[in-house]
Amino acid sequence: MTELTQPYEPNPALRALYARFFDHIRIDKTWVQRARELAETNTLVYVLRNLSFVDFLALDHVTKRHHLPRVRYANDLGLWLINPMGKGWTRALFPRRDIAPGDELRDALSHGDAAALFLKRPPRVLDVGARARGGRGIKEGDELVRALFAIQREHARPIMLMPMFFVWTQQPDTLGRRPIDFLLGPPEWPNSARTVAQFLSNFRRSSLRAGEPIDVREFLHNNSSLSEDVLVRRLTYATLRRLERERRSVTGPAARDPERVRYDIVRSPRLQALIDDLSDNDSQQRQALTAAALAMLRELQAQPDAFALRTFGSLVDRIFRRMYAGVEHSQTDFERIREASKNGTLVLLPSHKSHIDYLILSYCFFQENLLVPLIAAGDNLNFFPMGPLFRRSGAFFIRRSFGGDRLYGAVVDAYVRRVIRDGHPIELFLEGGRSRTGKLLPPHFGLLNMIVDAALGLAQSEIYFVPVSIGYDRIIETDSYERELTGGEKSKEDAAGLLRTPRLLRHRYGRINIQVGQFLTLGDIRRELGLPEDGAVRPAKRRAIVTRLANRAMDEINRVTAVTPGALTALVLLTHSRRGLPHEELVTRCRRLLHDLQEIGARMASSLVTPSGALRPEALREAVQMFVDAELVGAHLTGERESTGERRRRGRAAAGEGAVYTIAPEKRFALDTSKNIIIHFFVERALVALALLAPPGPPLPSTTARERVQWLSRLFKFEFRFHADAPFSAIFEQTVERMVQGRTVSLTDGALEPGSGRDGEGGTKWLGLYAAVLRNFLEGYRVAARGLTLLARSPLVEKELLKRTLSLGNQMFYAGEIEQRESVSKTILQNAFHTFSDQGFVVAQGEKLSLADSTSSGETLERVEAGIALYLRGVLS
Repeated sequence: MTELTQPYEPNPALRALYARFFDHIRIDKTWVQRARELAETNTLVYVLRNLSFVDFLALDHVTKRHHLPRVRYANDLGLWLINPMGKGWTRALFPRRDIAPGDELRDALSHGDAAALFLKRPPRVLDVGARARGGRGIKEGDELVRALFAIQREHARPIMLMPMFFVWTQQPDTLGRRPIDFLLGPPEWPNSARTVAQFLSNFRRSSLRAGEPIDVREFLHNNSSLSEDVLVRRLTYATLRRLERERRSVTGPAARDPERVRYDIVRSPRLQALIDDLSDNDSQQRQALTAAALAMLRELQAQPDAFALRTFGSLVDRIFRRMYAGVEHSQTDFERIREASKNGTLVLLPSHKSHIDYLILSYCFFQENLLVPLIAAGDNLNFFPMGPLFRRSGAFFIRRSFGGDRLYGAVVDAYVRRVIRDGHPIELFLEGGRSRTGKLLPPHFGLLNMIVDAALGLAQSEIYFVPVSIGYDRIIETDSYERELTGGEKSKEDAAGLLRTPRLLRHRYGRINIQVGQFLTLGDIRRELGLPEDGAVRPAKRRAIVTRLANRAMDEINRVTAVTPGALTALVLLTHSRRGLPHEELVTRCRRLLHDLQEIGARMASSLVTPSGALRPEALREAVQMFVDAELVGAHLTGERESTGERRRRGRAAAGEGAVYTIAPEKRFALDTSKNIIIHFFVERALVALALLAPPGPPLPSTTARERVQWLSRLFKFEFRFHADAPFSAIFEQTVERMVQGRTVSLTDGALEPGSGRDGEGGTKWLGLYAAVLRNFLEGYRVAARGLTLLARSPLVEKELLKRTLSLGNQMFYAGEIEQRESVSKTILQNAFHTFSDQGFVVAQGEKLSLADSTSSGETLERVEAGIALYLRGVLS
């Protein structure tokens, strides 16, 4: 029997050429495995959207490379021009009229191979000019779909359609047609010339995306009552819809002219109503307000551009490769994000510790061929020359304060509504500004409130709120943070900061780690609050939704934060009391704390542990070396190694076995920022440890321990995030139970005392280690309590109180009353004064703070400080 089809077999030169380009295509390994499994019991037909010989060559190469069923038939692509074998010149010049495409499809599938089916072909010049089919491609595969139905009815083996889409570009569709579209086809339906150009400019970042397979046998069974024409249309539409979902997850909504978008936003009903109200029916005033709104939008609006994104992406890639050892993230997390983006709009809620945060998610999205988010950035970043580049890369700039400007607030609200309605992903930093300490800041509700309000008005669209933790081994801004924390003024971001970039590029900052938490929806939050899942929401309930959503997101960020080598190393280096710490003891302490972290389910950076979860000592050595190179930690060789000068790096002793590490007091602030990234994992245990170790010491009745821990929790109310989803008693009992299970404490006859210990250390040592984690915070609050005496003389504005208390704290440090330099921190003092105000020791008198009447006596102030100092006496290291 004559074979009507043959697999495409390029000659050796073409095979080498294809490998050179197509080997860069990134493919989901899970999809490859699933395709292999389906091929065992099904006949596969690869379905592509747009007739393209580039897509066919890529598909042919991919299926052979990954040992998937070979493509034996595809819609006629004219491949005889580059392949004189197969159909060949003769069959191309003298085709057989008695063979229909359906016969060739049947032949290919009968040999047990696969086929490639292109559903549409790009419109030609006359098609685009006539706007044929709306410029959305011309029917190509209907006859072959009918043939598939006939083949399936004749055979029991199911035919499985495999929708797939090659990502050659992230350029979005455009509304309307440009002159070049008449020659190259529109971006969404490119002809061969445009496809080749897109491929050549992006092949290193190309990928294959696949939709859910469609079982033809099941489809026919479920639609047996429909006519053949309706079946063809329905199957084609279902397949195209799946392909379009994949494509839109990469390209996003159609691009619109920015000026047209601004005018559309100004004409929105809400904004028009406010303008009418402010203008008081004065036409000139109305015109002036409209012009002002347009100017605000021009200042605010993001204008993402594919070329700028590609250029900026290449620049950021080079910078990151120079500064960082890598960016760690879970591919599973990004696949979850991709799936959610197909079903709704993403609102990304990352932590905010560095200006790098503005870049890293966009960088990862760009690398993963996901639609890059629009980023809510402060207008302090809108400086030349970076401002225009940020704007063209997706940033929209919001004033730090609206200052009671009703028009500006309404403009921002209208813009956010438009972005949400169009389906753009948004990136919003809930903390408002960057955390200078490494800990999460309290959430700000302003912009989130606008987003929630917009989402509640779009009941037909799902909005996914995505908590994201961005962690660092070392943060690049530690020098400026130290200056601010010790009382210096914040420096303004401008071109001078850009000129200092070469200084940053001379250092290495370890790795960046990205972790994605559980997605949140408004439906989830409404159910938690006992509200109906649909329908209007009163203002008070809307505020409750926003507050719960923000706090849930922040808790989720803390939960999924990964323990990095830099953070763990910094924590151990800062929580011992001796002059130096030998490398071997550093590793031992890190291993013990790692065991604790794994017990409570903390995520680990892949660079810190092996696949089995064991500590990688080399990761710690690399982290210490990073700190040594940055001159934050001193490494000293002892004994024989000191005399031989063994293991020196840039004139300094290298980290590793035999080294002893020291930290100068003025360098502790920089390490403290890294430590605080994971400090929240230890707060509950540290509070219990402080309660037990404080005089008179253990054993301590459980009720007394509970009272002490509650007192400390109230003291640190504004310092740490405590779980809002459980009462204090439940959290206390759970913490004690875990410590009993870990043998760090024991509970006997209602009394708590140190347990038998584990990992070579007794319970008392473990409690001392936990307590040392919070030592600098206790010392800082003691400084703040001493600072209250300044108010006994006269009321002070908060800024002046902080300034004088910082000076007082420095005196206490140099006098030896407190031990840790990082205790004298502006942020710690601010949080302490908020606590003292919340507890009624301090009251506001206009812009100034003064002591409450009940606190004005010297004895009361001494008791406040003594109460804090009591717990410092119990801290062991």
